[in-house]
Amino acid sequence: MIRVLFVCLGNICRSPMAEAVFQDMIHKAGLTDQITVDSAGTGYWHVGETAHPGTLAVLRRNNVPYGGRARQLTRADLDRFDYIVAMDRENLSGIRRLGAGSGAEVSLFLRWAKDAGTVAVDEVPDPWYDGKFDHVYQLVKHGCEALLAHIRAQHSL
Repeated sequence: MIRVLFVCLGNICRSPMAEAVFQDMIHKAGLTDQITVDSAGTGYWHVGETAHPGTLAVLRRNNVPYGGRARQLTRADLDRFDYIVAMDRENLSGIRRLGAGSGAEVSLFLRWAKDAGTVAVDEVPDPWYDGKFDHVYQLVKHGCEALLAHIRAQHSL
């Protein structure tokens, strides 16, 4: 089983959006028995809460189901997941500070989409501050497509 973890700051905006979109994509690709997905936040402020109303609204508009609750990233996650992808450099740094030496591939989420030329940026901005959930959804969609293509190529799926 290939395990993917999306990480943002509070686990209520970007990472649950990516989790939902990626889960939907692997379901449609018939890969749910080979890839599992989760999300977490580097911060603790929203543990147990549902996703932000803006995230839930954009997911509903795009027919992407989601019912998760926020949780905080743990050191055990670094050993449990194969891919840990951060929405921005601040969270990437937080993941790396949590512990080095894990076997997970830790990177920025948009790395593969930028390499593929489908996005021009390598960080997903936090819509908590500006409310641009639709813009973030487009970045997340491109990022998930590129990540799935990468995983399929790496694991011959």
